[in-house]
Amino acid sequence: MSVLKLVGVLLDYPREELWQHGGELLAACDEVALTPPRRRQLRGFVQQLLDSDPLDAQAAWLATFDRGRSMSLLLFEHIHGESRDRGQAMVDLVETYRKHGFELDARELPDYLPLLLEFLAHQPQSEAREWLHHIGHIAGMLAARAAERELPHVPLLEILVEAGDGKVNLEALRQRASEEPRDDTAEAMDKLWEEEAVRFGAEAPAEDCKPPTRSPARPVHREVQP
Repeated sequence: MSVLKLVGVLLDYPREELWQHGGELLAACDEVALTPPRRRQLRGFVQQLLDSDPLDAQAAWLATFDRGRSMSLLLFEHIHGESRDRGQAMVDLVETYRKHGFELDARELPDYLPLLLEFLAHQPQSEAREWLHHIGHIAGMLAARAAERELPHVPLLEILVEAGDGKVNLEALRQRASEEPRDDTAEAMDKLWEEEAVRFGAEAPAEDCKPPTRSPARPVHREVQP
């Protein structure tokens, strides 16, 4: 299993199949082309996951990646936000997948990071590195926010930064993350939903084609086939 495939699996919503194949995941941690410290970190992450109850792990994933926007694994959330450009970016990315012989499940958003990593795991190393270089700042910011929140996903995201080119200034991003207000608190979530309340008539925003801005409450299994 390539390192990108492995990191993608570990960042994805933890379904019960992970516990059924725990031994394979642990073995994969020892086989990936990383430094010994990084392999130990991956193994530690997997072991911690396997030692947890699946329902607890799933609830923790939702609390981490599905509350607020700052830890979203939807890449265009960080690039385009609410901009109309996001819809076109989605279309372009789907077309890129298709040109490489991949078809997405109709329920999956193309900018979901674990999905992109699965795609990149099938591409030449130079192309995968270029993609990771372009999203390096996003991965670095996610790593910095994860560190600020004392989440176990930090090494997974830092590995992506390193796989791109490793030139992202993680220290500067950690400082920025430490100064950011949290957007996953109950108060922040209440305010967000108030702002996104459906409006009708003259007050309705003209954004008929705006794509969804957050991952589904229960992520679906992705089906990307070469």
